[in-house]
Amino acid sequence: MGSAGERPDLDAFRELEEVLHHLADELGAWRRRALTAEARVAETQRSMDVGDTSMLRLRELEEENHAMEQRLGTARTRLSELVSRLGFLEEQAHAPEARNHAAKA
Repeated sequence: MGSAGERPDLDAFRELEEVLHHLADELGAWRRRALTAEARVAETQRSMDVGDTSMLRLRELEEENHAMEQRLGTARTRLSELVSRLGFLEEQAHAPEARNHAAKA
């Protein structure tokens, strides 16, 4: 946690921001992996003979790609939720300032 005089909502804000950055990095890594898998599938389709082994490998790659796309979707949803929470925390952090300004006016 923060120091003795620091507001707990700012600690939560910093922690959420750190998680958000980590999740964004992870989302980027999964996207790169998905694009790599798609490129491998496309290359395999171009260069393979239509044997049973090749078709099985192609199906495996397509399933892997589908699983990664699902994970990306989940990560995007979670990222969106975190961004919403971050916005809420920012509003909460600024709310006391707005009340102080209104009281002084």
